[in-house]
Amino acid sequence: MKITDLMIERAMVMDMKATTKEAAIDELISSLYKNGRINDPKLFKEMILKREAESSTGIGDGIAMPHAKTKAVNEATVVFGRSKSGVNYEALDGKPSHLFFMIAAPEGAANVHLQTLAALSRLLIDQEFVAQVKEAKTSGAVAKLFDEKQAEKEAQEEKEANASAAGPSKDAKFVLAVTACPTGIAHTYMAEDALKKKAEEMGIPIRVETDGSEGVKHRLTREEIDRATGIIVAADKKVEMARFDGKRVLQTPVSDGIRKPEELINKVLNEQAPVYHAEGGAAEEYTAADQRSVWSKIYKDLMNGISHMLPFVVGGGILLAFSFLLENTLGKTNPIYLMLGAIAGGDTGAFHFLIAILAGYIAVSIGDRPALMPGIVGGFMASSSNAGFLGGLAAGFLAGWVIILLKRVFKNLPQTLDGLKPILLYPVFGLLITGALMYYIFDPIFKWINGGLIGALNNLGTGNAVILGLVLGGMMAVDMGGPVNKAAYTFAIGVFTSGASNGGLMMAAVMAGGMVPPLAIALATTLFKNKFTEDERKAGITNYVLGASFITEGAIPFAASDPLRVIGSSIIGSAIAGGLTQFWHVNIPAPHGGIFVVFLGNHGLLFLLSIIIGAVISGFVLGFWKKPVEQKGISENVEKQKQIV
Repeated sequence: MKITDLMIERAMVMDMKATTKEAAIDELISSLYKNGRINDPKLFKEMILKREAESSTGIGDGIAMPHAKTKAVNEATVVFGRSKSGVNYEALDGKPSHLFFMIAAPEGAANVHLQTLAALSRLLIDQEFVAQVKEAKTSGAVAKLFDEKQAEKEAQEEKEANASAAGPSKDAKFVLAVTACPTGIAHTYMAEDALKKKAEEMGIPIRVETDGSEGVKHRLTREEIDRATGIIVAADKKVEMARFDGKRVLQTPVSDGIRKPEELINKVLNEQAPVYHAEGGAAEEYTAADQRSVWSKIYKDLMNGISHMLPFVVGGGILLAFSFLLENTLGKTNPIYLMLGAIAGGDTGAFHFLIAILAGYIAVSIGDRPALMPGIVGGFMASSSNAGFLGGLAAGFLAGWVIILLKRVFKNLPQTLDGLKPILLYPVFGLLITGALMYYIFDPIFKWINGGLIGALNNLGTGNAVILGLVLGGMMAVDMGGPVNKAAYTFAIGVFTSGASNGGLMMAAVMAGGMVPPLAIALATTLFKNKFTEDERKAGITNYVLGASFITEGAIPFAASDPLRVIGSSIIGSAIAGGLTQFWHVNIPAPHGGIFVVFLGNHGLLFLLSIIIGAVISGFVLGFWKKPVEQKGISENVEKQKQIV
């Protein structure tokens, strides 16, 4: 793919005027629309902002690559923009962005945007080339630089391919590497190029496999692995590791591959990397894990369990709620009620698996596949013994670490017995140890704790219930889908599945709290039009639908552009809505669904009123707090002038 076939000169913005992230996006979109490359600027911007809400496309080192694939695009295009003063684009390294490459891909164009991202990333790793682009005088000069650099890159890759085919001499030092990042776009290829470039300077043969957006490229062969001095795995996601059994493997974050290529290569050449054992030992002691805090590792493991559990919660919970509705209207003998009960609840339905699935996938995150079975069984034991949600959490972490322990215990067994580990040793001992500890220690402890929690919740006075509702509702608005939001939602799910008589009360509080932020923003953009740009007002309309559906994430783009006002006002309204649901004793017997499950509860109108009151308060606080768009711009300029003075 030739970059300049997509990077049309007439669309380049050589001197961007934008001073904010959204203004930069608008300026680049305007160029695309003016040049006929997109047909719906509003839809295209929505898709750009949706991608930005996942994580910033400001990849660092002064570069941003916003991108979207949508029917709003007429023809695949890369619009180049350059800001001399720099824009605070919320880049991953916190530095201003100067060079912008907005990628517009039509809906049916395979993976053109991913291929373009990969191609650009490979070129922009070269700091000398980036400096030349920053200094280019004309759009034609920019295009020429990219043509020359891409031709140079292709020649270099051909040379590497030929060298790889010939292979290093039998006694020569030879390094392999694998690079991968969660999104599989920029950092994957930047790390690849940094390692290749530094290895060439050092005169060391290297082969790099990328596990990126286009799948695995340049896959390492068995022969290469066998003759390699060592392997660098610069990755922030799981890659195929069993093939490196018995080799020296240095595992590290992908960012180290970009910033410390020489250090990594030298560690491998000096045999400072630990020997990797596919079934335990040194494999567990890798650099990437050491650099994560204990709490971030626990959070990652917990989120793995929750993400796999949520489909059971949503699907089973809503169907179970409908079965309650049918029970009240048609009676317990109705065949549809009986069917829904069997599918969603009881001893056979989706809700019966919640704690087991949670525990199983927490265990997988810690101990990989061998931990799945003991984790699920431990979770099922917790559920069956009334140890509840807390017992399930304990089972997941216990099973994962039991498998880690077993891997270390069995690491010195003869190699001929390696095949027995996954099919006999781990299942038998993993289940025995996890099950025994759950049966004799953790189930009794968490059954007692769970019983105490249920008793406390069942006996909450109105005042205490309102305070708890205020806290849970407010937490739902703190980060709108992030760790604090998930903590509140997980607590409510735990109460909901614990058997507490007021489990649906907690569910009402978090659902109301999560619905308020997008609804408040929608209301504010409708009533205070002069406080928002035209694009914000248009985007605000969609938040009516998102808020009504209990999708808090609809508020994220607004929170990102004005966090203090949006999050601050949302917390106020969400806390009030959560507290009101407890004051009115609203019980919602479904863990998701928004307005679509309102009347499955006992006080549907009061639930709606709680949400409306919270949204109105938040909306008016936000509307009065924000400054008009024109005054906002003037005040920002005044502040900048003050700073200069």
